[in-house]
Order: sequence, then C-alpha cells, then structure tokens
Amino acid sequence: MMRSVQSGVFDVAVIGAGPAGSAAALGILRTRPASRVLILDRERFPRDKCCGDGIAPHVLSLLAELGVDNLLDDWTPVRYLAISGGGQVATRRMSRPAWVVPRQVFDARLVERAVAAGGELIHHRVRRIERHGAGFTIDGQFRARIIIGADGAHSAVRASTGPSTSRTRAFAIRGYVPTDSELRDRMVIRYGRRPQPSYAWAFDRGDGLSNVGYGELVTADERPSRQFLLQQLVELLPTTFDADTHWRGHHLPLTGWRWGSEQDDGGVLLAGDAAGLVNPLTGEGIYHAVATGALAGRAAATALADHRPYEAGARYRRAVRQQLGPHIRHTWIAARLTRSATILGAGIRAAARDPHAFDDITELGLGDGVLTPRLIRELAGGVIAHATAGPMTRPTAEHRDVPLSAVANRDQSA
Repeated sequence: MMRSVQSGVFDVAVIGAGPAGSAAALGILRTRPASRVLILDRERFPRDKCCGDGIAPHVLSLLAELGVDNLLDDWTPVRYLAISGGGQVATRRMSRPAWVVPRQVFDARLVERAVAAGGELIHHRVRRIERHGAGFTIDGQFRARIIIGADGAHSAVRASTGPSTSRTRAFAIRGYVPTDSELRDRMVIRYGRRPQPSYAWAFDRGDGLSNVGYGELVTADERPSRQFLLQQLVELLPTTFDADTHWRGHHLPLTGWRWGSEQDDGGVLLAGDAAGLVNPLTGEGIYHAVATGALAGRAAATALADHRPYEAGARYRRAVRQQLGPHIRHTWIAARLTRSATILGAGIRAAARDPHAFDDITELGLGDGVLTPRLIRELAGGVIAHATAGPMTRPTAEHRDVPLSAVANRDQSA
C-alpha cells in the first residue's frame, strides 16, 4: 500500500488516514487529479480503531460521489434498529440498511482507494507543524501548501496550529462478542439513566460477532473509569462475553452549537474528530468524518486551482456550514432535550407509534437529519401527555427491566 514519497513541495498534506483523511485525499484528487497529495499516519494499516463501527448508508453515498464503489459488498447489511429507554421500546426496519464493519477493515479499504487514486501514503507520526513562507513544514521533513488535519480527537495538527478549545466530550468502551440469536440483523441501543447521551449498544456485524459497548458524557466533576462503564454496559445490556474480552476505550469530542470558530481562513483545515465533529446526540462520527473530509479536500483543491491556497479554510468553513449547519445545530438541541427523561421517552414512544417519526430520529442520529416539524409535534405531544397523566399511568419500568428479547423481537415494521 505504501509508496515511496518523492521530494519537493506537496500541494496538500493530509495528516491522518482514517475515514476523514482518506475522504479528504479522495476529494482533492477527484476535484484536481494532478494534485500531489501526501497522506501521513502514525499507524500501519490495517489497524484497529475503537468505535461502534456503524456505517450509515449516507457514508456510502458520499463515497460514491468520490468514485468509491463496492467497498462493502462482501459485508452483510443490518436492517433493523431497536431503541429502548425508560420502559419504552421501539423496533423497526430502517428505511435504508446500515453496515457494521470493523474499522480495521473499513479504514484499510478506504485508504487503499485513496492511494489508488494517487495519494502518497507514508507511516509517520506528526509532532510539529510550522508555517514556512507560503506553506507549511511538517517535522522539518515534509513541505506542503495546505494542511488537512484528520488525526483524531487528540489532533497534533490542532495542537500545533490553533488555540486550545474545551469541548463537551464523551467516553466509551467497546468490545466484540458472539452475536446472540436475538440480536441478529439488529442495531440495539439502550439508553441509561446517567446524564445523556448515555447508552449501551449491540450492533450485529453479520459475521457471527457483535460490536457491544457503552458510552456517556464526561463532566468536570466525574470522569468514569473503564470498570464503571463496563458495569453500566452489563446493567443495561446483559450479554455473554469471555472474561478476557478485549475492551478498548476512546474519547469523543462532541460537536457544539455553531461549529467553525476554530477554523481560520488560511491553509490549515480540520476534519472529523480533529475538528470536534461528532454527533452530540449519538456519538456517531464516521458520517461526519467522511462528509467533512470530502468537503475539506474539495475546498483545498479549488483554492489551489484558483491560486488562492490562503482561502482554503474560509471556503471549507462555508461549505461545512452550508451542507451540515442545520444538522449540527439540531443535533445539539436534540442532545440537550434528551437529557430530560420525559422528552427521551416521548421520542421513543413516537418512534414506536409512527414509522415516519422513527425515520426522522434515525436520520437525526445516524445521518444528516434535522428536527422535523413532525418530530417536534410528536415530542411536544408526548411531554404534554406526560405532564397531564396521573402518576399511575406513567411508565415506571427501568431500563434493566426491559428484557433483551423484548428489544429484539418487538418488530413493528410498517
């Protein structure tokens, strides 16, 4: 996969070869095929990456626009989504299937496509980026006119070139366990009673294993240990796993109300986790990574074509706000609304009752959806009904009282 890197100045150096970085390289080369694109990553591929592994159909649509087809044809799609919390359960067939593919597979395949398109990949851990004339120098070894930072939550690019900014973060653990028969062809999410978002998940990979995990907000007052998170997982989603199951943890920088304050007008662009672009409602990050990576690549390519590389950041910021701005704001609002158990319960009841509301919630959490008027009406109606209901009619069951079979088998497909 690796190519020998030639000397000279690159048009763009992409730091990080995960979904955001590979999409950025593909976006550049699709827009301006003659560009010299350097891709640097501290890991050798294939490599594992802690993640829920869920890949929404929107991701494959974006990749098709970049010339990437048939990437997951040999993987079995997942057709059903089951959401539960506060004694409420909603299970339906998704309007479009999703995939659950280990990052060890997905990322390696995607970077292979970026290299095949003309990107030059080298194993190198970036430590320092310095401005040098009209461009940048990376660790005194590589020079580029534009830098795209796609190097994750602890981005070296962001640390080297921008101000430190505090973000709302979540922390999650993940492991792989044999798929229970009741969980086949399903992505199961169980919300907990901790500050939202907090939920356990079990996503069927389709190959006999499931990705299971638990994540929640990290607050200034409390930083949960892995052992605590594992206890929450077992409480919410009793499942069988070996004592030596390999659990990995990772931080999730959640998107704020108005993204873009860290993105300057110049030649350093941040994409995916490095830009803090993770869905604050669900912690989903692959769609945001591919979407912003592609936008960063196109912005860099057009700025170079116009001989205005110093405008790449401004072009990129405008493109992200145009394509994802409403989604970013609405997921921020939804994440705060669902901190109320009443509103969370109303959303799940609406999803169980109305297939259109279910689709709206799925789009909001896994894709690029917004709070539609229909979903807002459903949530408001649920809150009013809860407020006017007598105490004996309100749901009292806790999450742990909902059996796994109920989540898996209550199929309410339209």
